[in-house]
Amino acid sequence: MFPYDLDESVSPPIESHPFPPFLPPDATIMMMGSMPPTPDKWGMEFHYPNFSNDMWRIYGRVFFDDADHFRKGDEKGFDPKLIKAFLKERGIASCPTVRRAIREQGNASDKHLTIVETVDFEHILPQVPKVKTIFTTGGKATEILLELLPADVRPKLPKTNQEVDFPFGDRELKLYRLPSTSRAYPQSLDKKVAAWRAFFEHVGKLDSKSDDLPI
Repeated sequence: MFPYDLDESVSPPIESHPFPPFLPPDATIMMMGSMPPTPDKWGMEFHYPNFSNDMWRIYGRVFFDDADHFRKGDEKGFDPKLIKAFLKERGIASCPTVRRAIREQGNASDKHLTIVETVDFEHILPQVPKVKTIFTTGGKATEILLELLPADVRPKLPKTNQEVDFPFGDRELKLYRLPSTSRAYPQSLDKKVAAWRAFFEHVGKLDSKSDDLPI
């Protein structure tokens, strides 16, 4: 199992995000989430490892019309090699907003996640020089990302399926907030797939184009 950094000298313990950012140098968009669940819930050693989370099913349906495209055979897990190859080929980076955090109730809920250390955005962004669009996978990641910005340039928190513009250094960026892929988020899989498909069309990752995201 991937090394799991857990500081048990405090209670509840401080956890470090177990997976490093995945930053293809030619990426043009970057996905940003919060923290994965504890290792006992992992189905692979890569971002969004929980088999019950629908992230990679949504990607499978959007790009391949197959929710099981990234599944590893009949196992209850996904294939990280296949996912990484796909993300690299499509120019999609994946980076958490959180480096260290405390699970106040021991579960994967963002609602009870206390952030100890955020990502070093100034260090990450130069590694993906072509990225102009960032998309978040839920409210917590969106809040954390915006809090990294100086107050005088910080846009209002966008609603789900909305976008905002913001500057960071000498780069003008767009931020899209997409529906969480967690099954705890109260929306059907079909509606999530529709929202994610519209986003990928909007940013030119699918053949057809869409000027508007669904509200």
